[in-house]
Amino acid sequence: MPCSRHTFATTVTLSNGVPIETVSKLLGHTKLSTTQIYARVMEDKIGKDISELQSVLNTDKKNAS
Repeated sequence: MPCSRHTFATTVTLSNGVPIETVSKLLGHTKLSTTQIYARVMEDKIGKDISELQSVLNTDKKNAS
């Protein structure tokens, strides 16, 4: 059971942009720290998030000019 919960938390939800707070509620956790046990952030998710942030910042910078 813990393996399927971890897979759901990381692969199905977090890596598809679902906020950890939502995942926590879906898993029935009362504490976010409990969800964090299952919800290890995946390396490719970090890369994707940073790329999206860079795009937003570059767009804002261009619009401000």
